[in-house]
Amino acid sequence: MLRFLSTVLLAALVAACGGKPDTNATATAPSKADDFQKNLLRQLIDAKPGAVIELPEGRFEITRGLTLNVDGVTLRGAGMDKTVLSFKNQVQGAEGLLVNASDFTVQDLAIEDTKGDAIKINQGSNVIIQRVRTEWTNGPDTENGAYGIYPVQIDNVLIEDSVAIGASDAGIYVGQSTNIVVRRNRAEYNVAGIEIENSVGADVYENIATNNTGGILVFNMPNLPQAGHSTRLYNNTIVSNNTENFGADGTPVASVPAGSGIVINSNDKVEIFANEIRDNNTTNILVTSYFMAGYFSEKAAAESFDPYPESIYIYGNTMSGSGSSPDNLELKALKLAEYGLGGSLPDVIWDGITDSQKLVDGELPKALRVCIAEEQATFLNIDAGNDFKNISKDIAPHRCELEKLPEVTLELEV
Repeated sequence: MLRFLSTVLLAALVAACGGKPDTNATATAPSKADDFQKNLLRQLIDAKPGAVIELPEGRFEITRGLTLNVDGVTLRGAGMDKTVLSFKNQVQGAEGLLVNASDFTVQDLAIEDTKGDAIKINQGSNVIIQRVRTEWTNGPDTENGAYGIYPVQIDNVLIEDSVAIGASDAGIYVGQSTNIVVRRNRAEYNVAGIEIENSVGADVYENIATNNTGGILVFNMPNLPQAGHSTRLYNNTIVSNNTENFGADGTPVASVPAGSGIVINSNDKVEIFANEIRDNNTTNILVTSYFMAGYFSEKAAAESFDPYPESIYIYGNTMSGSGSSPDNLELKALKLAEYGLGGSLPDVIWDGITDSQKLVDGELPKALRVCIAEEQATFLNIDAGNDFKNISKDIAPHRCELEKLPEVTLELEV
């Protein structure tokens, strides 16, 4: 009803002026910040499919959350360091920009210091995010908003050439979505740099993840509408993700050890290749089941939830410098016991927990294993399911190859 009244009022004003609505509206920079905010809010409310809302160069204070509920809109600034929307004094709204629409594009702007998530795009299809920066300028802080760039329940999503800094959960997060490309972005000083969660068909490549708690995460969480699988991580630079975990207590990412390069939790069909992964103080690649997660609860997960990571294929990466100072009491003890005071944990750590119902002659079928097809990688099975009784450095059972995943094809006009 409110949208209908706004549309009628706009039509009446336009008719009185003898013109038609302009789908290429430009928010000019008036002398007062309040005028800019009112103008932008009005354009988002009154936008029609096909509208292009142009934002000028400048730094603008926004005190209220922005919302868009119309399909087919483009929001475009003059550059991620030229058009800056600052929410430092935000007094209303849970997000900076909340979009409930399909065929949405946002380009060339920055959103800073939001009270909650910076950009959330919810339940739609065909979303493009290009050259966008989200940042909490005070640095890592539990009080920062949870997510920087946050599309959820989207079919066909592209995130490219963007920057995410300071999120208390994930800088770039894609959840419960399908057909995903995340490329050429930089994620820094977040708890999770880039996270793919409960999503199907994701290509994550040519990104830089550094100075996060964990560089790139691929998770499956229980009690969500879909389970994730088929993610490719390749040609990324994942280095020095050693920032102390500042996630809020009780959140899944609060359990991620600082110093984690890539973390796979309860997800299947993950292919990790041609990445530079180094100098992550706990380990370069950590593969765990739901039972090892800090948020595990036997009563929380639906019976249909599959807690085991399976069909994980690791090959052709450049890895070094891992495990010198692990951020976890159990892992610290393992390092001391297995590698000595001056030693380091290996490149790949697996919790060793498997689904007993899928074992054949006491072993997982090759198609379900963690396969490591690179000669230089070091490995540790910590046997967490048996209280670390049969820890093994033997990589031989993991010297296998898996069928490679197909490239993700987006149905988007870019």
